[in-house]
Amino acid sequence: MTATRTRLVLGNWKMHGNLADNTKLLNALLAAPRAATTTQMGVCVPFPYLAQTALALSGSSIAWGAQDISVHAQGAYTGEVSGGMLKDFSCHYVLVGHSERRAMHAESDQLVSDKARAALTAGLTPVVCVGESLAERDAGQAVSVITRQLAPVLALGSEAVLKMVIAYEPVWAIGTGRTATPEQAQEVHAAIRAALKGAGAEQVQILYGGSVKAANAASLFAMPDIDGALVGGASLVAEDFLAIAA
Repeated sequence: MTATRTRLVLGNWKMHGNLADNTKLLNALLAAPRAATTTQMGVCVPFPYLAQTALALSGSSIAWGAQDISVHAQGAYTGEVSGGMLKDFSCHYVLVGHSERRAMHAESDQLVSDKARAALTAGLTPVVCVGESLAERDAGQAVSVITRQLAPVLALGSEAVLKMVIAYEPVWAIGTGRTATPEQAQEVHAAIRAALKGAGAEQVQILYGGSVKAANAASLFAMPDIDGALVGGASLVAEDFLAIAA
């Protein structure tokens, strides 16, 4: 990672949490001394807990955001949540295109790009998730899959892409306990960086996600094109999440 790109560690709580447990976790994050680190921290929480999170983290150095966004600004879209609604809770980030959304809700590459654009329109920072399956990796298609997923996003233009974060999450390493080696992750991050450079957005932060833990974070962060992490399970344990962000 170059000195011009700040490290970013985002927690994705997924569908976890309740009011009591959230309070303990957020209080533990707030109580930890962070004066010695320049790492940016944030948490992306379930929609019902945005108010609680905003109240707890307001005025702190920890940002917060949501895990999905509608492409629509308003209307008869039952169950959808708009960017304007997220801004009402002072969200900074919103995840778009997480592999679980792509797989379970059939989100296409174009829909992910449309969601990223909706986030930007609302003044949010979209965290665009990309990643290949185990079959695609074994077939040597990892980079081609990532290139395909990024194409509609990059088509939005450099001015838009410069306001985004990209997160590389190999599907085979999410929640499985398996992690891409630092070298495997760096190979894909380098390809993403090259694509961003071609789009005039080389300095965009690229995060790694997929069973990131305190034990492997430092070796991943040592790679030149890995600018931080999108953390799943470990973000639910304050001690682990803080160790990753140290």
